[in-house]
Amino acid sequence: MNLSPLRALLAPLWLLSVATQAKSFRDNPVIGSRRLNAWGLHAARVSLAHRMARARRERLADRIPASDRQAFERDGYIIRPAFLPEDEFALLRDALLRHESEAREMVQGDTVTRRIALDAATLKALPEAARVLQHADWRALIRYVGSFDQEPLVYIQTILNHVRAGAPDPQTQLHADTFHPSVKAWLFLTDVAEDGGPFVYVPGSHILTPARLAWERRRSLEAASLRDKYSASGSFRIERHELAALGLGEPRCFAVPANTLVIADTFGFHARGPSTHPCIRIELWAYGRRNPFLPWTGLAPLSWPPLAVRRIPWLWRLLDLREQLGGRRNPWRRAGSLCPDAPCAGMTPTARAVDPLGTEAREARAPSAAASGVSPADD
Repeated sequence: MNLSPLRALLAPLWLLSVATQAKSFRDNPVIGSRRLNAWGLHAARVSLAHRMARARRERLADRIPASDRQAFERDGYIIRPAFLPEDEFALLRDALLRHESEAREMVQGDTVTRRIALDAATLKALPEAARVLQHADWRALIRYVGSFDQEPLVYIQTILNHVRAGAPDPQTQLHADTFHPSVKAWLFLTDVAEDGGPFVYVPGSHILTPARLAWERRRSLEAASLRDKYSASGSFRIERHELAALGLGEPRCFAVPANTLVIADTFGFHARGPSTHPCIRIELWAYGRRNPFLPWTGLAPLSWPPLAVRRIPWLWRLLDLREQLGGRRNPWRRAGSLCPDAPCAGMTPTARAVDPLGTEAREARAPSAAASGVSPADD
């Protein structure tokens, strides 16, 4: 096979990345090779990654209650209603929803995802959030599900559904994030209705059964050439009618009250549930992923506290720099200084009327005119 000078230069990197969390079939011709995957490359990566995750979780198991371990092993997620004491949660919610900070937004179809980083400056301004990140259960549960003793990336995340003209949100299709176990966590700051874009998860779909492994192998043979860019990038989509053939049941919809914590292994099939109208979901959102082939749980230099709180700004700057140098466009665009529940650019008039808390709750959390120096209309 004739290689261009650039491809010849990149070939060793493509080969080495097989031993990392790299997942794109489209961007890496080794990972995306139909011949190699027919010989079992992708299936071998999936199998080894899951064996390593099981071994790491065994070493972290004593940090969480047996009931949580059993629920996770069965379902792929752990749910904690009323995670914080009521008064503590009210302080956290009010502080986060009032906080204005630099935000980034990503547009996917008719949906906008907004993130505000819990970086050093934000945590200094929000001690309520800093306390949650040090909560023993928050730390232990995320580490167990993610199988690594490391700090996740944490944001204030806002999902604005049906707020602009566009195609349907691609995150509403069931999918796995990647080929190996990884963790995401949601501490919902607002009530989530069944028709308001709830988190959806297929119980038990995190388990690497023979049927799932065979499905992964079949998908890997065609992934590099798929028109579906998400599957081609390693985040396989699946249709609901395919679940039964894998021995799986119907997805669970997490229509839950505020102050519910959900932690899930996103190798399991999950999605953002459908919404029938413009709506806003706000949460404290955490994400953790690392090289799945590492045998150890710790040794994570970037989890050192002075570095951990700087990772998100570094990541955003790196993505900006890549774009400036002619690389792929950074999907996370600067949105200015915003509160989590602020309207976004391009919102339809109907969407602008959405209030995630309701008028009564908003008035209850608004500072008085005497205390704030502004009239209520300026809030």
